[in-house]
Amino acid sequence: MEKPTFYIETSVVSYLTARSHRDLVIATYQQLTLEWWTHSRQEFDLYTSPLVIEEAGRGEPTSG
Repeated sequence: MEKPTFYIETSVVSYLTARSHRDLVIATYQQLTLEWWTHSRQEFDLYTSPLVIEEAGRGEPTSG
C-alpha cells in the first residue's frame, strides 16, 4: 500500500533544529513537531522543494 505524501516546509525544519523557545506557543509547536517527527514521519513519503533546502541552508549555524 502506498504511503500518503507529506510536504516538509521550512518551518518543520526550523522547529526541529531550533533551541527551545521561551514563548509557550512556539515551544509547543517545537514539541509537537518533534513528537510527529519521532513517531509518525515513517508513515509518510516525505518530500520538499529545492527552495526549502536553500532557505534552510541560510539558517543560523550551530556553534560547537
